[in-house]
Order: sequence, then C-alpha cells, then structure tokens
Amino acid sequence: MIIAVGSTRGPKVEAVRRALPALATVVPAFARAEVVPFDASAAAPPMPLSVDELLEGARVRAQLALESLAASGRRADFAVGLEGGIDLRRTMPTGRGFLMSWAYVTDGRRGAHGCGGALEVPPGLLEEVVERGVELSEAVDALAGQRDVRSRQGAWGVLTRGLFDRTRSFEVALLNAFAPFVNPEMYR
Repeated sequence: MIIAVGSTRGPKVEAVRRALPALATVVPAFARAEVVPFDASAAAPPMPLSVDELLEGARVRAQLALESLAASGRRADFAVGLEGGIDLRRTMPTGRGFLMSWAYVTDGRRGAHGCGGALEVPPGLLEEVVERGVELSEAVDALAGQRDVRSRQGAWGVLTRGLFDRTRSFEVALLNAFAPFVNPEMYR
C-alpha cells in the first residue's frame, strides 16, 4: 500500500505514520503502508481563515500528492492532504477564531474530510493574524519566544501547554477522514 502525502512538514508526515497502526487494526494492509511525502505548499492557501478554505486546502494538497506520485510512474492507493488554519467567526459580537486541523483522503475516485478538533485562538493572537496579516506560524513563534514552532508542537502545543500538539491534531483529523474507507458499509 502506498500513501502519498501532500506535505513534507514533519508534523504532517508524522501524523500519517502515527495513524497507520490504528488503521491497521481494522485494515491490516495499513501496517505495511509506504508513506511518500510531496511538497504541496505552493498549492495551498497562505493562511486559511474559514472552514471552506481549510477543506479546499486539504483537498488540493491530496490531489497534488496523487498527481505527483503518478507523474513519477507510481500509483497511490490513497492520497492525503492536511491543512491547518483558523475558522474565523465574524458573526460573533467580539469576533472569535478557532484553530483547526483538517484532513482529506482520496483513493482517486472518491474522497472524505475529517477534522482534528478546534481550539479557540486568544484575542491577541487572532488580532495579529487577522488584523495585521501576520502569518500564524510567525505570530505563534513571537508569542512563544521560539523559532519554527510549526515544525514541532505547533500552535496547538503552545496554546495547550503541551497537552495536545499539531501532529496529534492532524492524526485525529486523518483517522476521521479515513472512516469511509475503513468502514465502507456505513458510507454507502
């Protein structure tokens, strides 16, 4: 089994690898799956600020991974796209935003999305991203006083004091997105 991944970022690729043992409990072939990452950053939106942008970003990443593997002469059994960003709720009186991680899985014929949860973004961080246009990763680095947080625990880890990290949020999203493929009887 070959799984193409629309990212080369450590937390995203690691999320796919971490999901494999759980998936293998219901579909044993996942235990031997080869994970093949591709850089799909050019195809993704710079900073998704809605669920629609997150869903589309994940779908586009998976599609690019599928096409990239095919261009190299190989065929993926599944392609995965993982996208993180903020769902901005402008309709709320104070304007709130929720950090979200989404996954999209396709076998080339059909696809499914899954969410890894939501975490409210602190007002100051939300203001930096939405009002000042600072990339979330840069704003979180400044908030945490660290560099390249997104390649490790991500905003999830910083905001939860390590209780939940970026990799885990993508792992949960991925397991949810695989549901129609590992339980097809329920999704007819």
